[in-house]
Amino acid sequence: MANLVYKRVSTDQQSTDRQNLVLAEAGIEDPVIFEEQAGTSSRLHPLQRPKFAELLTYARPGDSVHISEMFRLVRGTGHILDVLHRDRLALRIHDGAFSAMDLTARHPRTGELLSTVKFMVQTLAAAGELQRELTYDGLRAAEAKGNKGGRRPAIPDGKTQVVRAAYLEGQSIAALARDHDVSRGAIRTAVADLLPEYTAADPDTSTPELPVILDMPGKVADFLRATELEPAERTTLDQGVTVRRGQGYTLRVTAVPAIHRRLLDLCQALDGTAAVPAQRKARREYENRVNLHAPATNLGSQSRSAT
Repeated sequence: MANLVYKRVSTDQQSTDRQNLVLAEAGIEDPVIFEEQAGTSSRLHPLQRPKFAELLTYARPGDSVHISEMFRLVRGTGHILDVLHRDRLALRIHDGAFSAMDLTARHPRTGELLSTVKFMVQTLAAAGELQRELTYDGLRAAEAKGNKGGRRPAIPDGKTQVVRAAYLEGQSIAALARDHDVSRGAIRTAVADLLPEYTAADPDTSTPELPVILDMPGKVADFLRATELEPAERTTLDQGVTVRRGQGYTLRVTAVPAIHRRLLDLCQALDGTAAVPAQRKARREYENRVNLHAPATNLGSQSRSAT
């Protein structure tokens, strides 16, 4: 009996580092790896993905399929359980809501998958599909208002002096960000030496921001994973540590304050009408943690972790 490991990321900016960590901690013996080409979309049915199809061809009855979390394989119901049952393969999930379930439990007389297993997996997988659709609905609603997904643009070189002059005249950072359709962080960068907390430094030396550890609510992490991110932001998420909280989870993220603030900026769609109340609440929780532990001002030599 073989242990078949399946790995996938949705964009070519992501890495499998987090999946590798989860699967390594599982202690899988003699794994046979099937890894999709980077950028294989979660919208593509698993049976249409080249490496998963190769896995099914390679597999023999009694083999076990291992994945780090259910959504690496499928977000919708997709009849994947039926396919694995047909081929008499076990499915082992090593992280997330499914990791506590026995996905190979069968009726002692008929050998069929237990109806409770089918119901729970289909329900939770359908919830994942709904979460993804809500994310895309939020992005479409934002686009209808003229907002584009992904990182907001920086201030063009030709407008920097205009922004600085307006700031000196008393216009707030928030107002300038709205007027120029950029993030508040971009405005702060443009007027950094004009801020009250600015202290001139020796040009030959620099004081880098120190990493801060924050717990990101799972609903925020799920949203960001479906968002276009810069490589540094994507790597930060991939290296986060999952901490289970009841039936949900938080992602323990270690990053410099600037990264935390950029991730927070990218969550603005979760404040929109297309987001469910739980998503809006999760974003507010993350915003409070960022403002408390990773404020816009230089943190100096101290680093704190969220409680």
